[in-house]
Amino acid sequence: MSNDRNGIEPAGLPGDQGEDGSVLRIKDILRPWDPAAQGGSAILGFASDEGVRRNHGRTGAAGGPAAIRNMLKRLPVHRQVSLYEAGDVACTDGDLGGAQGRLAEQIAVLLGRDVRPVVLGGGHEVAYGSFLGLAKHLGDQLASTSVLVVNFDAHFDLRQAAHPNSGTPFRQIAELCAARAAAFQYLCFGISELANTSALFERAGALGVEYLLDEEMRATAVEGLREMLRKRMASVDKIYLSIDLDVLPAGMAPGVSAPAARGVALEIIEDLVDEIASSGKLALADIAELNPLLDRDDQTARIAARLAYRLAVGPQRAWRHK
Repeated sequence: MSNDRNGIEPAGLPGDQGEDGSVLRIKDILRPWDPAAQGGSAILGFASDEGVRRNHGRTGAAGGPAAIRNMLKRLPVHRQVSLYEAGDVACTDGDLGGAQGRLAEQIAVLLGRDVRPVVLGGGHEVAYGSFLGLAKHLGDQLASTSVLVVNFDAHFDLRQAAHPNSGTPFRQIAELCAARAAAFQYLCFGISELANTSALFERAGALGVEYLLDEEMRATAVEGLREMLRKRMASVDKIYLSIDLDVLPAGMAPGVSAPAARGVALEIIEDLVDEIASSGKLALADIAELNPLLDRDDQTARIAARLAYRLAVGPQRAWRHK
């Protein structure tokens, strides 16, 4: 509760008071979702680790959305944007498919108002719900719309399993595309050769998956990676972006179920995310696998908030040189 005598919380944080210029932060511009809204971005949480549990991982990712929001709300705002709070979809009863369906419905509503959803996970089972929402929005046009799925991840997440889990979402997306006569275009950055079996590499090959290994994503290769990404994006109509935080080195992102022994540096991930966000084709994005129970000094949550900021507000270079 605010101590302001007008009942209105002052802009900024306590340490900002007394500054001459703007001290607006995300918390000051974030508005409740308005069904009449048009354009902008919306923060939507997927509070689930049911998929991680089914995949025999370390649970706790259900607390991810709250932890990311806590860090995101503190970040300063440098330009005028429309940003909405769309609440959380939670999986509390073990019905993962039901939760993914509810997430998809909310995403479809946001997309129908030309609002970009930025979904905060939650386990990587969020990815199937995210794509399902895009498919619901496109309806019969899914088959005729060229959609590129970009995933930053140490894992393909193409597993075969009796029950869907955090390791199966992109296989499920491939099956959905096949059922709807749509092309499955999947580009994965940061794959670890030592975190995926030969069976998964073979499945990726059979599905036509494009990927770069973590060892190929060096600082010296950034310009080439950006150019490759630009060319790939130029050939499609829409992009769905998913970021699994376990693509980052364990020392940088300890708060995940499966920390990476090597990983890809944050500055490389941010450069490529900025390219995608600036393309004009990004329909929606999600950030997965933050586990606050395993985090250290909120380090992984802070990184997730930086990425969410870029996706919801825009890359820094979008305003810096204006």
